[in-house]
Amino acid sequence: MSTTDEKQTKSFYDRISHSYDMIADSNEHVAREKGLAALAIQEGESVLEIGYGTGHSLVALAEAAGTTGKVTGVDISDGMKTVSEKRVTEAGVADRVELTVANTPPLPFADGSFDVVSMSFTLELFPLDTIPTMLAEIRRVLKPGGRLGVVCMALPKDGNKDSFLEKTYKWMHQHFPHIVDCQPINATGLLQDAGFILKEDDTMEIWTMPVSVLVGTTPA
Repeated sequence: MSTTDEKQTKSFYDRISHSYDMIADSNEHVAREKGLAALAIQEGESVLEIGYGTGHSLVALAEAAGTTGKVTGVDISDGMKTVSEKRVTEAGVADRVELTVANTPPLPFADGSFDVVSMSFTLELFPLDTIPTMLAEIRRVLKPGGRLGVVCMALPKDGNKDSFLEKTYKWMHQHFPHIVDCQPINATGLLQDAGFILKEDDTMEIWTMPVSVLVGTTPA
């Protein structure tokens, strides 16, 4: 992603941070919650969320990791950080959550820092040629045997055609990428190409558009 694109993306999310839940989360939350359930966070685990947005998943992850766990978040938007800090404070889990603002990749964390990495409607925001680099960075910061959970817009399964809404969404992304900023991706293939072993590979729909719910592990 170029510096200009990063600035435009950051500015866009800063502007919508206080209204994002009304714009998107009402549609996304079912898939996001399914992805969190598939990750099965355990007490005491260290968790990284990439693209924490307005902080709903941060609260769920922190509650699951418990008082002995730690949740770290990285996002491109200062506005999202402000909204998320308020949410985790109100939920009473701020003592186990640390939030960072940074352009990624690379990830500003040491090798083998986390048991789990979680991404909900974030991986598909990266340019296609950046996703392999992002996944390589995730593998780097995960511990051996660590888990990656991804919820993202997906391509139709082989033999299935795009719905009318999906065709419209792709057209909007192609022509107005800073308004419709994400794109359906083959996350299953991308994770496998990056060396993750898939433990969960499920598909659901949001408004007729397929959404992947994936959990992959790194070699132990």
